[in-house]
Amino acid sequence: MVSIQTNMQWDAIALGKYNKMLNLIPVFHRRLAKEVVNKKAEQGAVARGSSIVEEIDIVQAFMTEVPKAFYSLMVRIMDEVGFDYKKYI
Repeated sequence: MVSIQTNMQWDAIALGKYNKMLNLIPVFHRRLAKEVVNKKAEQGAVARGSSIVEEIDIVQAFMTEVPKAFYSLMVRIMDEVGFDYKKYI
C-alpha cells in the first residue's frame, strides 16, 4: 500500500478509495500522482472552506492534474475503486 503524508485530515472512506486508486496506477507514475494529487486535493478542501479532504477534492485533483493522455485509465480506475467522479465534473 502507498503511504500518504498530508497536512490535513482526510475523510476515511475517501482516503481508502484514494489508496486503492494509487495502488492501481502504474508504478512509474504513482509517486508523482501522489505528490500532485495530495497537494491539489488539500488546496481544494481549503478552497471549499473545509478542514477535511473529501472525495470531491480528490476527484477534482485527479481531473485537473492528470494529463489528458491518461484520462481513460484514470476514469477506469476511479470506477473500479468506487469514486463517483461523474457528479463532480
